[in-house]
Amino acid sequence: MVRVKVPDVVVRRLVDYLRVLKDRGASPDEYISSAELAALAGVNAAQVRKDLALFGEFGKQGVGYRVLQLRKELVEILGAGEPMSVCIFGIGELGTALAKYLTTRHKFDREYPFLVKALFDVNPRKVGTTVSGIRVSAVTEVGELVKAQDIKVGIITVPSEAAQEVCDMAVRSGIQAFLNFAPVKLRVPEGIFVKYQDVTSDLQELTFFLRQRTEG
Repeated sequence: MVRVKVPDVVVRRLVDYLRVLKDRGASPDEYISSAELAALAGVNAAQVRKDLALFGEFGKQGVGYRVLQLRKELVEILGAGEPMSVCIFGIGELGTALAKYLTTRHKFDREYPFLVKALFDVNPRKVGTTVSGIRVSAVTEVGELVKAQDIKVGIITVPSEAAQEVCDMAVRSGIQAFLNFAPVKLRVPEGIFVKYQDVTSDLQELTFFLRQRTEG
């Protein structure tokens, strides 16, 4: 597979294409057109063809893409076929919910690549308890567990005032990428990846668009 520099927005669309193809039951000889894939992914057909052309020629003109083959190619492109160990920092309501969701997904879908290997919290009343069979560890154990479990991704669900300290500690321990739910921008060294999720901001955007439509 040829590796190319891929913009973040293209990666997001590739993830959507793979989701669509996984949700679609397909026989070995079934095809899907760029127009159909585009409609299911919420883009246009030209965009689908342009995105996939970055990695080669997968389709047949006038026929489309073989579903199972394209799904296999996207799994390889995205690295979605290999297990990825993750940990969660902050086992409050959100951290607990995410731990349960991820472990349940893996339990019922063995192709689901994300495995929760460690949970961390500073609250001594939580340390030693379990969530979905995973022990909650003290933050002093981060370095040891990250190395032992080969964890590359950390999910941050701690309060904003603690997020940077947690991030710094995690980076020193070997974490290379973060999904950050804390409403704060993190300062990370070059080569460390951060993806931000802020439910409040997303809801605020939706509220704005609703008001625009009402006032318009």
